Amino acid sequence: MCGILGILAASGRQPSVSGDAAARLRDRLAHRGPDACGVFESSQIVLAHRRLKVVDLSEAGAQPMRGERFVIVYNGELYNDAEVRAELGSLGARFHSASDTETILRAWELWGRGCLPRLRGMYALAVWDRLEHRLTLARDPLGIKPLYYAMAGADELVFASEIPALLGHPRIKPRPNPWMVSAYLTTIRTVLGEHTLFEGVHAVKPAEWIDVDASRPESLAVSRGIHWTGPRVRADTTLSDGAGIVRNAVQQSVRAHLRSDVPVCCLLSGGLDSTIIATEAAGPLRGGGPVRTFAAGAADTGDNNDLDFARFVASRLGTRHAEAVVTRELFAERWAWMVSRLGVPLSTPNEVAIHAVSERLRADGCVVTLSGEGADELLGGYELPLTGASQYLAERAAGRDPRPAGAFELAFNGWMTGEVKASLLTETAWRSAEADARLQVWAKEEFARAAEETGSEDLSAHLRFQRRVNLTGLLQRLDTATMLAGVEGRTPFADATVAEACEALPMACKFLASPAGAGAVPGPAAAAQTKLALRAAFADRVAPEVLSRPKASFPLPFQEWVADSAAGLCGSGFARAWLRDGAAELLAARASEHWNLLWPMINLARWWARWW
Repeated sequence: MCGILGILAASGRQPSVSGDAAARLRDRLAHRGPDACGVFESSQIVLAHRRLKVVDLSEAGAQPMRGERFVIVYNGELYNDAEVRAELGSLGARFHSASDTETILRAWELWGRGCLPRLRGMYALAVWDRLEHRLTLARDPLGIKPLYYAMAGADELVFASEIPALLGHPRIKPRPNPWMVSAYLTTIRTVLGEHTLFEGVHAVKPAEWIDVDASRPESLAVSRGIHWTGPRVRADTTLSDGAGIVRNAVQQSVRAHLRSDVPVCCLLSGGLDSTIIATEAAGPLRGGGPVRTFAAGAADTGDNNDLDFARFVASRLGTRHAEAVVTRELFAERWAWMVSRLGVPLSTPNEVAIHAVSERLRADGCVVTLSGEGADELLGGYELPLTGASQYLAERAAGRDPRPAGAFELAFNGWMTGEVKASLLTETAWRSAEADARLQVWAKEEFARAAEETGSEDLSAHLRFQRRVNLTGLLQRLDTATMLAGVEGRTPFADATVAEACEALPMACKFLASPAGAGAVPGPAAAAQTKLALRAAFADRVAPEVLSRPKASFPLPFQEWVADSAAGLCGSGFARAWLRDGAAELLAARASEHWNLLWPMINLARWWARWW
């Protein structure tokens, strides 16, 4: 697990940032790799690396790692390392370390970019071909590990694990991307596909590879493609068979995700997903001593409290359990600090809690933690969005809702509608955001990709859309919050092999719409209609209290706490540049009523103050 950075120049040119200067940029990523660092420099490229030692703690695993032809910098973990090594060994490859970085390097030497579909893991990597003067960037299928890039003119490309390191390059100046600023107000996502909040700064998309040909003088040539797509849905799978498929896939994935040379623990909220992960990990981990579990949350938040449920599960599993309690004061202080440190707004309030518990487990000697992200998007865990989509499909079939599916998803799940934005934003700001026209086009195209993958435009396509958008954002949240504390977060549900098994299942194995409709108050009966195959798969392993526990999307009481920071929006640079006169003051005066509008706006105000 690491932070990577690189600067590539066209043939005949040198990078405008030298090795020493690149090392200074790299060290802005020190929290991602506190254990070691390295730099590779040639006439055209500088590759820099920060290392968090997890597998093969020796210097043999140091990066950048060089072969005879290729040089690699890599951030991630390879969970089928043994299988890939065995195949490579049978073909004559020889290894000098136990590092999975070397496994990918040897695979690249043999198969080139064709090795990517063979890799099961989370990764963002860059491989430099010294013979052909070609750089390849690639990202794992579900987008667990981040990678950003920007052109510094036509002749230079810069990439990094986090945007602030990239923006430290002298030829790249931070500029806001207006349509994405407006998109964030709706989606609370700082990245949509390749688009970021910064103009000219792009994300490598999940499952994407990008080739940069630097063999020609004066300019770089860029090509790109996809190395993985989600499966089509098989309509003939029964719930019983689906439960068996899910159980086998998840159990195998948990075992694969335990490979580590440093202590591994589990994040435990006491919800279904984290309980399954902790339950399946407890047996293998117990051989090395007491299993460690950690929970984060606020005290006294009612009957559906994460801390209470986590204690209950930990007691049943016999784990050594600890907590990170997030207070109102800690939330306010850490929220502001994280936006400043990461250089981007937060997506969800949970990032504060994830970072707090990551600091706690790191202080207790754990470096790797398993987490439950992915089950909701793969197996139908969100009751209200799916019930709403079911109703939309019925209305559309009856000719009563002409909206494209992507537009429905934005409107139903958005934090701020276009109508509200048009009333709050200045005419200049709303025009610069193109009145959300680009956001609507993006949603239409993204839903079309989801429908193409699933082979239909039914509820499965809506769930696939939610996976492509929501899960990518949640994985980004986990990565930034854990790595900011020097912790590697692993996601056994959000795994390409698990995704291939789960996404092929029909919706009848995942979700049954509540007869009470989308307006029903979530509760045990409604929750039981979600993740059907997962509940059936682990009914004998998980307590009934957890199986029927209602979904808790935001376990912190931030709807009350956000009011504490509302005054900061008034007079902010963002408010002056984007909001109509008096809009910030109106929202701040009624903060408890408008918390859903204030959360993204305060985040943007803090982000704006960080850069401008």
